[in-house]
Amino acid sequence: MKVRKAVIPAAGLGTRFLPATKAMAKEMLPIVDKPTIQFIVEEALNSGIEDILIVTGKAKRPIEDHFDANLELEMSLKEKNKTDLLKLVEETTDVNLHFIRQSHPKGLGHAVLQAKAFVGNEPFVVMLGDDLMQGKVPLSKQLMEDYEKTHASTIAVMKVPHEDTSKYGIINPDGQVEDGLYNVNSFVEKPEPEVAPSDLAIIGRYLLTPEIFSILENLAPGAGDEIQLTDAIDILNKTQRVFAREFRGKRYDVGDKFGFMQTSIEYGLAHPQIKDDLTDYIIKLGNELSKKRQLTETKTRKTDTKEK
Repeated sequence: MKVRKAVIPAAGLGTRFLPATKAMAKEMLPIVDKPTIQFIVEEALNSGIEDILIVTGKAKRPIEDHFDANLELEMSLKEKNKTDLLKLVEETTDVNLHFIRQSHPKGLGHAVLQAKAFVGNEPFVVMLGDDLMQGKVPLSKQLMEDYEKTHASTIAVMKVPHEDTSKYGIINPDGQVEDGLYNVNSFVEKPEPEVAPSDLAIIGRYLLTPEIFSILENLAPGAGDEIQLTDAIDILNKTQRVFAREFRGKRYDVGDKFGFMQTSIEYGLAHPQIKDDLTDYIIKLGNELSKKRQLTETKTRKTDTKEK
C-alpha cells in the first residue's frame, strides 16, 4: 500500500521558548523568514505525501491561519505587482491540510493517537517539528522507500554522543539488513548512558503501520507520566518487525534556544537575500569579540603580575 499520509504533532506548550510562546505557537517561530512548521510541511510534500494532518492545541490557531488564504494580502500584492511575494504567499495555501485538537497534552503517543480516524488502515509518516533535516533525499522519503521494500514500520535514527542518550529514545540494534537499515531488538525511552544499548537515537521521523493505534489506546503512561510513542513502538516490534533507518544528513534541532539560533544562522548564511551581509557581519563581530577577549586576557595577566 502506498504511503500517502503524514501526521505532524504540534500541540506542545513550547515552554523552552517562554515568554515568546506564551501567546504564540512555537511552530510559527521563523527561521529567517519561514516558520519552522513550513519546513516540515515542505519535506512531506517533497517526499510525495498527499494528505497532512497537524495535531494542534491551545494557542495554535496561527498555524491554521498561516496555511489559509489571505485574500486582502494577496489582492494588495497583485495590485502592487509584487509577484515574487505573491508566489511565496500562495505556496502556503496550495496544500491539502487537515487539523485536529489534542485537548490534553498527554505525550507524543497520545498526540499520534488523535490521527486514528484520519489515517484509517494505512501506513503513515509522523514528522516532529523540532527536527529539520537536510539531505540529498528527504528523510521521510527514505522511510517511504524502505516501506516499499519491507512493508514494515521504520524509525529514523542518528548517532549521538553517548553521554546524551538520556535525552532520546534509543534502539538496541540487531545487525543490519542493508547499509544503514537495522533490525531492532528493542526500543528504550531515554536510558541513562551507563545502560544505553547503543548510540543510535530516535529522531523526529517515523513511518508506522496502523496497528500502532490499538497499542496506543491500551498503553499505560510511561516516562514523564505520558503516553510514550517509543513504548508503543517497542510493543509493536514484538508482533511485527520494526526497522531503523540511520540518517546521515544534517539534522537541525530547533527545539531549544541554542539549536534554534544555530539553525537560524546557518540558514541565514545560505539565504540569497541576506547571506552576503550576514557573512560580513559575522566576520566583523568575530573580529570585535576577538579583540575584546585579547584585551581581557591582557588585563588579567597584568593583574596577576601585580599580585605576585
